[in-house]
Amino acid sequence: MPLDIFDYIIVGAGSAGCVLADRLSASGRHKVLLIEAGGSDRRFWIKVPLGYGKTFNDARVNWRYMAQPDPGLNGRRAYWPRGRVVGGSSSINAMAYLRGLPQDFDDWERAGANGWNWDNVRRTYEEIETQTGPEGDIGNGPLVVSDVGTRMHPFSEHFLSAARQMGWAISPNLNGSDAEGMTRLRGTLRAGRRWSAADAFLRPALKRGNLRLVSAALVERVLLEGARATGVRYRQGGAITTVHARREVILSAGAINSPQLLQLSGIGPAHLLKQHGIKIVHDLQQVGQGLQDHLGLSHYYRANAETLNNRLGSWRGQMVAGLQYLLTRKGPLSLPVNQISGFVRSHESIPTADMQIYCNPMSYVTDTLGNTGIDPEPGFLLCAQPCRPTSRGHIRIASANPDTAPEIQPNSLATEADRQLAVRASHILRSLAQTPAIRAVTQDRLTPDIVSMSDEEMLENFRSRASTVFHPTCTCRMGTDPSNSVLDSSLRVHGITGLRVADASAFPNITSGNTNAPVMMLAARGAALILEDTK
Repeated sequence: MPLDIFDYIIVGAGSAGCVLADRLSASGRHKVLLIEAGGSDRRFWIKVPLGYGKTFNDARVNWRYMAQPDPGLNGRRAYWPRGRVVGGSSSINAMAYLRGLPQDFDDWERAGANGWNWDNVRRTYEEIETQTGPEGDIGNGPLVVSDVGTRMHPFSEHFLSAARQMGWAISPNLNGSDAEGMTRLRGTLRAGRRWSAADAFLRPALKRGNLRLVSAALVERVLLEGARATGVRYRQGGAITTVHARREVILSAGAINSPQLLQLSGIGPAHLLKQHGIKIVHDLQQVGQGLQDHLGLSHYYRANAETLNNRLGSWRGQMVAGLQYLLTRKGPLSLPVNQISGFVRSHESIPTADMQIYCNPMSYVTDTLGNTGIDPEPGFLLCAQPCRPTSRGHIRIASANPDTAPEIQPNSLATEADRQLAVRASHILRSLAQTPAIRAVTQDRLTPDIVSMSDEEMLENFRSRASTVFHPTCTCRMGTDPSNSVLDSSLRVHGITGLRVADASAFPNITSGNTNAPVMMLAARGAALILEDTK
C-alpha cells in the first residue's frame, strides 16, 4: 500500500483520538494514521500530577484560547486552555475521573443518540477501566483509575464532615453503583504519575506496525470528492502533505477544533463559509452550534489549620515537595489539588442531583490569562457547579486561515433556568460555608463574603466571578437529523460519506460532571461502531 494511503485517518491525538487509534489498529488488519497538532507529552510537568498548574498556560502544550466577551458574565473574556500535545487535554487536565450520572446518557438517547443510554455506555466504561482501591482492582482495562483517598491532605476530612452535616451521602466510589453523594475523587493516575489517554491507549498501540503517529502537524482541511471524505491535508514545519483514507476520516480534535476544521473544509453554515470565502461543500447549519460548558463559582477561605498552602505557598516549600516527589513519587506533587467532589441536589424536591461540588485544601488565584499563584497563607476553596446548564453558545471560524483561532462564544446564563441555577449554587456554597465543620477551620471568609448576599447579589456575584471549569461540548452533537444536529447516532456527519466526529463535540448535551471519562467512553464505543460498519 502506498505510504500516503491509510484505511483510517484520525485527526487529534487527545483523549478520544488515542482510544480510537488503539481500537482501530488492534486487529492488525487496518492501516491507521493519527495526526496531532502538538508535540510529545514526555515532559516533567505533564507527568507530575500537580504539574497541571505549570501546563495550564504553557504555549508549548496548550492552545491557550480566549473566549469572546460573554454578555451573561458581564462581558468578561474567559481563558480556555485546551491540550495541544500528544494525549490532548488528558495530558494537562486535573485528572478527575467521573463517568457522569446515569440520566445524562438516557437523555442522550432521548435527544436522538440511539443506543447511547446508560445501560450501554456503562458496559463500555467497564470494558476500558481498571479501578484500583482498597477493595482490590475492578476490571482489567487499560485505563487506570486510582483511589488515592488515603494519601489526600488531612484537611480534606473537614470537607467530608461538612458534607455529612449538609445531609449528603458519602460514597466510596461515584464510578460504582452510587450515583450521588460526595467522594474522595478518583483520578487517572498510576504509581504517582499522570496516566493519560496516551499512556493508557496510544503507547501500547504504537508498538503495532499498522499505526503511525504524526505529531506537530496542523490539519488544514478535510479533502472531499463531492460528498465523500477522501483524506486530509496537513502542514508540518513548512511542508504540506496530503494523505488519503480508503475507509474513513475521523475528527477527534475536540469541541473547539473539530467544528473549526469542518467549517474550514466547507462543511457548515453557508453564510459563515461565504463570509470567509470558503467554497461551500455542504450547508450544515448546526456545525459549531450548541456549545455547552460548565461554570463553577469558587469562594476562598483563610484557614486556622494547616492546608496545602503551608507546603506549597513558598519557593522553599515547593523545592522540598519537588525533591520528595523525585525521590519517592509521593507528597503533595503526587496528587491533584481537587480532592473532594460529588453530585448533590440543590433542593430536596429535585428528583436528581443538579450540582457538582468541589472542595480543595488549598487557596490560589488564577488571573484572566491563566496565570496561577498560590496563597502563602493556609486556605481552602469551596466551589459549586450547576450540572446541566441549558444555555448554548457557538464556535465559528474567524478566518479561512487555519492558524487563526476560532471565535468562542459561551453565551453563559442566557436562560432563566440557568440564572436560577446560579442562585441555587450560591445558596449551597453559603450553607456549606456555615456548617459547623467548616466554621471550625475558618479564620476568615475572603471577600466577597457570600454569606451576607441577597439572591440578587448572588446572581451578580456569579456573573462577575464564575468561570469555566473547562468542559466544552456539543458543537458537533449527535441527533436525529441535520435540523438539530451534525452527526447521526453512529457519529457520521449528516450528508457526508466517510467522515465522522468522535470527541466531546459529539455529546448531544453536556454530562453532569467532568468530561474526560465520557469522552474516552464515547471514543471506545465509537470505534466499535466503526468496526461494525467495516464488517
